[in-house]
Amino acid sequence: MEAQARIKELTDLLNYYNDRYYQDAVSEISDFEFDHLLKELEKLESGYPEFRLPDSPTQRVGGGITRSFATVKHRFPMLSLSNTYSEEEIRDWDARVRKGLNGEPYEYICEIKFDGISLSVAYEDGILVRGVTRGDGVQGDDISANVRTIRSLPLNVRKFDHLIGRSFEVRGEGFMPNEVFQQINASKIERGEATLANPRNAAAGTFKLQDSAMVAARKLDCFIYQYISDDEKFTTHEESFRALKAAGFNVSDSWRKVEDIEGVMAYIHEWESKRHRLSCATDGIVVKVNRYDQREELGYTAKSPRWAIAYKYKAESKSTKLLGVTFQVGRTGAVTPVAELEPVELSMTTVKRATLHNADEIDRLGLAIGDYVFVEKAGEIIPKVTGVDYSQPNPDREPICFPAACPACGSALYRNEGEAAWYCPDTEGCPPQIKGTIEHFIQRKAMDIDSLGEGKIDILLENGLIGDAADLYSLTFEQLLGLEKVHFDEETEKERKVSFKEKTVQNILDGIEKSKNEPFAKVLFGMGIRFVGETTAQKLAQYFKTIDALIAAGYEELMAVPDVGEKVAQSIHDYFRSEKNLNFLEKLKAAGVTLQAENGVTEKEGNGLEGLTLLYTGTFEHFTREEIEKKIESNGGRLVSGVSKKLDYLIVGEGAGPSKLKKAADLGVKTISEQEFIAMIGGDADSTD
Repeated sequence: MEAQARIKELTDLLNYYNDRYYQDAVSEISDFEFDHLLKELEKLESGYPEFRLPDSPTQRVGGGITRSFATVKHRFPMLSLSNTYSEEEIRDWDARVRKGLNGEPYEYICEIKFDGISLSVAYEDGILVRGVTRGDGVQGDDISANVRTIRSLPLNVRKFDHLIGRSFEVRGEGFMPNEVFQQINASKIERGEATLANPRNAAAGTFKLQDSAMVAARKLDCFIYQYISDDEKFTTHEESFRALKAAGFNVSDSWRKVEDIEGVMAYIHEWESKRHRLSCATDGIVVKVNRYDQREELGYTAKSPRWAIAYKYKAESKSTKLLGVTFQVGRTGAVTPVAELEPVELSMTTVKRATLHNADEIDRLGLAIGDYVFVEKAGEIIPKVTGVDYSQPNPDREPICFPAACPACGSALYRNEGEAAWYCPDTEGCPPQIKGTIEHFIQRKAMDIDSLGEGKIDILLENGLIGDAADLYSLTFEQLLGLEKVHFDEETEKERKVSFKEKTVQNILDGIEKSKNEPFAKVLFGMGIRFVGETTAQKLAQYFKTIDALIAAGYEELMAVPDVGEKVAQSIHDYFRSEKNLNFLEKLKAAGVTLQAENGVTEKEGNGLEGLTLLYTGTFEHFTREEIEKKIESNGGRLVSGVSKKLDYLIVGEGAGPSKLKKAADLGVKTISEQEFIAMIGGDADSTD
């Protein structure tokens, strides 16, 4: 019973620290201490899954795979709002409200309309039990595992039952924070991949990912805007907001109660520009009658409530002159054209540059130097050129010539078949690529050496102290002390001096030393292998366990890793055939960097699956996804990523994928049940529980 008591103690403690951080902005312990306690809880829950509590903080980090999302009917339909772009129509709506209430006094609640995905989250006995998408308003997809990764959403609210009760639903807008969206797109640009269109689409795609660990990594958030219950807990919308906020729900502070339509108009005008300072994308405001009894009196149309309306802001677009185009070289060698613009104010910021993505985009838009172009912010974050302003003619149109050689090192550019980007091939000598690989290596998601920011990498490169990221581990106090450089900050357009004083040097060396303990998966991600993102790096680390096993893997073996396709496998295979990359790894080994997964050697259980390739589909009574994969490996089998002629057995569980079953039948692959699989590894159903 010691394990059960410790699991409860850790669950309560970690939930308390989470609440203090996300609700009160107070960090009572360090990230390192928090992670240490979380790992202890994960280990205990793995050994004693029957003692895991429904509000366990381990659900925040994801890790489960959802093969398909069940359809769930909403207890309370999620109706859409009528919307308008016209202030006149807002006033007409107010007149209908006044008439519908027969002149009775009323108030409005004005809220920002966040641009994300509508979610319905159900609590029973104070515990979060279900998260569902809006769907068609009548029914949606059950994405509970993904919703639980939202750290600002309480898993347990029992101590607030006096405020909000124990069984209820909250409606909210799930979104991707602007900062996260920018980081993801920056990584995609570096890898020469197509960027995400806007935060809303990015959030929608992330919420429907099957891997909840990847959802957790993208740090989605949710603003709550509605409380629903069978009990008449509140008399006004304002009361519900204040109670939800007090209970720890993420209610945006941007809402306001107003007394009349003039208050609504003032709110609309105030937030038209002010909303751009918020942490997520927005596209308008929502106005609701405050009192619930008046809402009942006003009623509903077939599609929407009569007591609420959405006002949408028009996307801001401005015309400015295209002064020129520069070409940037990223970490992977991808060359990206950047529009240099006559400064223009857009969404509360001065825009001077905008991405043009690639040569094909320049041709599609028909751009020339000197053109006046329309500029918008994609998702109101990233500036982009959307077209030519032909109302301002450019008689001296100068064609834009995409360079044939790398603008940084002069190497001839090449283009892979089927890709839009042009690349510089000189991975060893091109300065931006070298700098980019080092910056990728030290970033938070990789080796997390945050003491090396603010132009310090430039200083190390210019002084010849490092040639690649592995050289960081050879730096000494004496080498660094006294180094300095005047650094130009493009954002502020001011020069600032970067100096390596004693405290700075010690912080750098401490950060480098600490990074040696980062997990193998983060080291793999930090290596910057093309097409290998965080999730793929985690899967590679789990599958091969050690760097030596990964180096030795052939193309076919790489293809056997779940979710690794042909392009990714070829990239990984090529990376480890480069003498430069192997030398880099030798330096990491010598430095003592972690190059083996925890529990790197799988404990052998038996050889019942020796020489066999297996794949599974569906869910199982006795195994989770991770457990069945471990059973295959520990009994000598090899897990593959797809159905092919080389597959020996397809293990079929509940809700098996029809496409896999059909392909297996077409190829003559033998299918086996969970019980047959257990028999093959020398067990029985009872012994696996």
